Amino acid sequence: MGSHQHEPWLLENGNPKVLTREMRHGRTAHSKSSNSLRKKSDRTLVSKVPCATLRNVLLNLQEVILGTKLSILIPAIPAAIVAEYCGFGRPWVFVLSLLGLTPLAERVSFITEQVAFYTGPTVGGLLNATCGNVTELIIAIFALSSNKIAVVKYSLLGSILSNLLLVLGTSLLCGGIANVRLEQKYDRRQGDVNSLMLLLALLCYLLPMLFKYSAASAALTVDPSLHLSRASSIVMLIAYVVYIIFQLWTHRQLFEAEDEDEDDNNGSDDEQAVIGLWSGIAWLIGMTVFIALLSEYVVDTIEDASDSWGLSVSFLSIILLPIVGNAAEHAGAIIFAFKNKLDISLGVALGSATQIAMFVVPLCVIVAWTMGIKMDLNFNILETGSVALAIIVTSFTLQDGTSHYMKGLILLLCYIVIGACFFVERTPLNQGDVTNVIPKPAINAVLSA
Repeated sequence: MGSHQHEPWLLENGNPKVLTREMRHGRTAHSKSSNSLRKKSDRTLVSKVPCATLRNVLLNLQEVILGTKLSILIPAIPAAIVAEYCGFGRPWVFVLSLLGLTPLAERVSFITEQVAFYTGPTVGGLLNATCGNVTELIIAIFALSSNKIAVVKYSLLGSILSNLLLVLGTSLLCGGIANVRLEQKYDRRQGDVNSLMLLLALLCYLLPMLFKYSAASAALTVDPSLHLSRASSIVMLIAYVVYIIFQLWTHRQLFEAEDEDEDDNNGSDDEQAVIGLWSGIAWLIGMTVFIALLSEYVVDTIEDASDSWGLSVSFLSIILLPIVGNAAEHAGAIIFAFKNKLDISLGVALGSATQIAMFVVPLCVIVAWTMGIKMDLNFNILETGSVALAIIVTSFTLQDGTSHYMKGLILLLCYIVIGACFFVERTPLNQGDVTNVIPKPAINAVLSA
C-alpha cells in the first residue's frame, strides 16, 4: 500500500488521505461493519492505463462497484428497473428491488466513511450517525407520500425488532459457539446508554396507545393522540441530538473500545481513502437516487407481493423488509462476533435500533406533519407489545457485561416466535378499516341483524 502514496492519480486532490488516531473517534460501528464486507482491490491493471482521467474513473468503479462482497447482488438493481418498465410480475419487481437495496445500503455506509476522511472527525461522525439507516428513511418517506402509514410503521418497527433480536441474537449465538472456550466480555456502559434511549422511545410509543384506550368516550377524536405523538417526536429528536453529542464528543471513549485491537488485525489498509472527496459526494448522490427509485418500487409492489404469496403486508414489512434491507450490517455484526469483538457487534445492533427508534420514527412523524398526513406513534397493542418485550429482554441479556451462546439463542428464538405471530396475523393494511374501529360485539350484532 505504501507505493500508492506516491501516485497522485489515485485521488483527484493529490495525495491519499490517511485516517489518523485523532480522526478515528468520528467512526461508528456502522462504518466498522462496512469494512468487514469490503474486498481489497488489486490496482495493478488499473495503474497501467495511460490516461489519468480514465484511471481515476476505473479506480472508482473498481472500489465502489466491485469492492464489496455483496457485488454479486448489484445486477439486481438494473434488473429491477427493467422488470418495472417491461411490465414483469409485480412480485418479481418487489424481490429484485429488495435484493438491489442490500448492496446499496452497504455501499452508502462505505462511501460515507470515505467522505469522512476529508470532512474531519466531527462532520464524519455526524455523517456516519445519520446515514446509517438512510434506506429505511427513504422507504418510509415514499410510503408516506403514498399515504401508506401502516407500511411505514411496520417497516420501522420491524427494523427495531430485527436489530435487537435477530442481529444481536445471531451475533451472540455465533460468537459464543466460535469462542466457546473463551470468556466473552464487552463494555456494558454502551449497552446501558442505548437501553435507556430505547426505553424512552418505548414510553413515547406507549403513551399514545394508552391514551387512546383510556379515553372514556368511544367518540373521542384522534387529534389528542396525534398532538401527543408530535410533541413526543420533538422530544425524541432532541434526545437523539444529545445522544450524538454524548457519543461523538463528551463520552466517545465508551464507543471506541475496540479501536486498538482492530488496528492490529487490519493494519493500515482500511485506514486510507481509496476515492476522492468529490467522487465520494457524486457516488453518494447517485446511490441515494437509486435507493429512492428502488424504495418506490418496493412500496408500490408490496401489496401485490402480499396477495401473490399469500403473506400479510405486516409480515413482509416487519420481517422480510428489515432482514433484506439490513443484510449488510447484519453480516458485519456477525463477522465481528466471530472475532470476539462484541463491542462492535453491540454497537451495530443497538446503535441501529436506537437510531431507528429515536431518529427515523419521530422524523417520519414530523415529515408526515409537514405533508398534512396524520401519522401518530400508536403502533397498536400487538406491535407495541412486541417492541416492549424485545427491549426488556435485550436489556436483561446485556446487564452483566458477559456473553455466551445461550443468550444469543434465547434472543433468536424470541424473534422466531414474534415472526410466527405476524405470519399468522392478517391485519388490514388500511388502519382506518371498520374492524379496527368498531368493537367485535357490535360487528356481530350488525351481521346477525
